[in-house]
Amino acid sequence: MRIFFRYAHSHWRALALAAAFAAVFLTVFWLYDLPGEPVLYAGAICGILGGVAAIADFIRYRERDRRLRQLEARFEEQYLPAPRDTIEDDYQTLLRAMDRRRMEQENRWISARQELTDYYTLWAHQIKTPIAAMRLQLQMGAEPGEMEEELFRIEQYVEMVLGYLRSESLSGDLMIRRWDLDEVVRGCVRKYRKQFIRRRIGLDYAPLHATVLTDAKWLAFVIEQVLTNALKYTPEGGTIRIRMHALRADALVIEDTGVGIRPEDLPRVFEKGYTGVNGREGDRRATGIGLYLCRRILSRLGHGIEIESAPDRGTRVILSLDSLPLEVE
Repeated sequence: MRIFFRYAHSHWRALALAAAFAAVFLTVFWLYDLPGEPVLYAGAICGILGGVAAIADFIRYRERDRRLRQLEARFEEQYLPAPRDTIEDDYQTLLRAMDRRRMEQENRWISARQELTDYYTLWAHQIKTPIAAMRLQLQMGAEPGEMEEELFRIEQYVEMVLGYLRSESLSGDLMIRRWDLDEVVRGCVRKYRKQFIRRRIGLDYAPLHATVLTDAKWLAFVIEQVLTNALKYTPEGGTIRIRMHALRADALVIEDTGVGIRPEDLPRVFEKGYTGVNGREGDRRATGIGLYLCRRILSRLGHGIEIESAPDRGTRVILSLDSLPLEVE
């Protein structure tokens, strides 16, 4: 009975049209006072033929419904029944396109989730190191000042993971306006001043006298990542220089005298998860996320980043802060 009502509902227009035609014929025969016997005879023949056609169509409808319900539990594209007409063929083409789109979105979601899981796993192992160091220092009765560096490292790891998460939908967290570049850079330097002192690394800072159309918080995040790398790979007694580019008015240069980057690693430093030789041998805490995030964030801000380096000759990071068309999400 359920299938009958579904069939009637899907064919109500045809049934209504047949009833309307019958009403028109009956009305015309009545108005012209035609004999009833021919009318009944013709009506009976039409009813029988229409009934046979309707029963045959209903049987086909029921069979297709049965096959589709069998496929519902295990849908595969190649099992779609052959279309009866061009409209059904168009619907099946649409279904295939929708299924491909769904699969693409599902694969992207699975890939993003796996990347996030991998990063969280690595992050959890990383943050254990400063926590264990702080616990050991507490057991040995260390002064609070001696634990500041480990606490600072924990704060950096937390900021990194928050930056990683927020960069997925950066457009909702932007405040774009003209900012004093000196103010942004000095705030970053003040945050790392104890690291400069503790590692005995000099700072050569030339006033920038520039403004930039950007988001100060995210630009500071990028500058801090660059400073973190410079401090990490610059030996004691080295120098970090911050100044505007000599030939490009809208480019900020952060240069160190550290170990540098090997030529084979340089083209891949912005790849997600790539650490290079220095990251694998010099600092095993490297994740390969920092520079990847820097390029991603700067791209959203309409800026750019370049790196020039050579082994034992330091690294030069150039932040192009000219105002490019911003990416709208």
